[in-house]
Amino acid sequence: MSSNRPAWASRLGFILAASGSAIGLGNIVFFGANAYQFGGGAFYLPYLIALFVVGIPVMMLEFALGRSTRKAFPAAMKQAVGAPGEFVGWWALLNASVICAYYVTLLGWVVLMLFGAFGELWKPSVPTPEYAPETLPNPVGYFFNALASPWALVAALFVWLLNVLICSKGTKSIEAAVKLFVPAMWLMMIVLVIRGLTLEGGVDGVLYLFTPDFGAMGQPEVWRGAFSQIFFSLSLGFGLLTAYASYLPKDANTNSFAIQTSLLNCAFEYVAGFAIFSMLFAFAIVPKASTLAMSFFVLPQGIASLPTGVTAFGILFFVLLLVAGLSSSISLVEGLSSALIDKFQIPRKRCLTLVFIFGALGSVAFAWPKVIDGGLGGDGTLGLTLLDLVDNKAFGYGLLLVGLAECVLLAWFHGSGKLAEVLGTHGTLKTVFQALVGVIIPAALVLLLGLSFYDELNAGMYGLQDGGPVKADVIGTDEYQFLAYLAPLAWAAITVGGALALTMMKGRDDEETTA
Repeated sequence: MSSNRPAWASRLGFILAASGSAIGLGNIVFFGANAYQFGGGAFYLPYLIALFVVGIPVMMLEFALGRSTRKAFPAAMKQAVGAPGEFVGWWALLNASVICAYYVTLLGWVVLMLFGAFGELWKPSVPTPEYAPETLPNPVGYFFNALASPWALVAALFVWLLNVLICSKGTKSIEAAVKLFVPAMWLMMIVLVIRGLTLEGGVDGVLYLFTPDFGAMGQPEVWRGAFSQIFFSLSLGFGLLTAYASYLPKDANTNSFAIQTSLLNCAFEYVAGFAIFSMLFAFAIVPKASTLAMSFFVLPQGIASLPTGVTAFGILFFVLLLVAGLSSSISLVEGLSSALIDKFQIPRKRCLTLVFIFGALGSVAFAWPKVIDGGLGGDGTLGLTLLDLVDNKAFGYGLLLVGLAECVLLAWFHGSGKLAEVLGTHGTLKTVFQALVGVIIPAALVLLLGLSFYDELNAGMYGLQDGGPVKADVIGTDEYQFLAYLAPLAWAAITVGGALALTMMKGRDDEETTA
């Protein structure tokens, strides 16, 4: 298998692909919003601790697993710990595929906002839509009109076609794309930084971003936010980094690659913080820790307030979001495709066709434009409501659960000593790595999951309270309250049920193992 396996043409191509996978919509807007919410500069010390305690070690683990086995995540985990490992591998990729389905929907909305940035988006308001009780100001009005139109479905399918096209030739086409995407992202972000810093009050925003409020560091929410941010922003728990690393030669120094990729990702987040905070403070806009609100409402509002160049900077911003999103979504598509090719040895084109069909169906569901709450007391459309409910489970719990299972299986059943040998760590470094993967990281993830579950129960979101259904913030009408139960059940059936089914299926890798 490995002799015919695709390979990266260059070390730079791999680093750009891995860092492009990590850099996405959340890095551009969510990082700055989190920092603002958790005390500005006080957020950075917990964030850096999380980077070195969780981020880099888990990335080293996932890279080493792919490089040493030259297999995608499920097959690599199976080789390490048997059937339970393969189950965790498929669970990770199916959870990532659910995330990819609604991530592509978000990118479809970015495409629609990009079209609006040529003029319509910057009008003061839009005509009163049929579903709304009053005229909606822009950018909110334009966004919800786009959501409630069939164009939302068309845009999602268009983004899926882009993903399939970029992944069509494996490492060759992916490497060509990221060599264009990643430098372009940095260039566009630097332009936005320069514009933000030249605005009156822009420098004050940057000073706030890096001025620590040490009193905030005693709050558990700050540490929880930092550890969650680093886990999500580095694409840990998706299973895709192992697939990317499986295309490396066996003598590649994946530890060095993990450090470089992590630092590139974090550097981009810091640069994005400069751009976002300078603009927010220049126009006295309060950020919200929501990727959707920051991307489609808050930052466009700031761009609309620019004294000059509104259209140009609006187009630049949404092109940046689209390119950053595509660099992440192609890795999600490739992660699942690589695993299916490994197990069943099916041609890439047929595999991508299957991924496209099922992924596009999911994206259509999340983009469905049926208005279920014209008053916009909730998310407004059926698609956005489903997206919000599923994201709570797939992103809020799925990634952390996968990371926990991955560390426990590899450290306790495969042996962290063996992993240290694969990583090439010795002496004190080997002891530190064993302690991190076997004890500290699992303990941190259990704590994060426990706090998240406690907060959710305490807030009464997406579940039961006093024996009856709770009216979740995302659902504006009682008629659709059943979605608060249906969406999590569908997520569990797709990820857990699908992982069990794929693990039980016989594939070509099983024949090779028994041969």
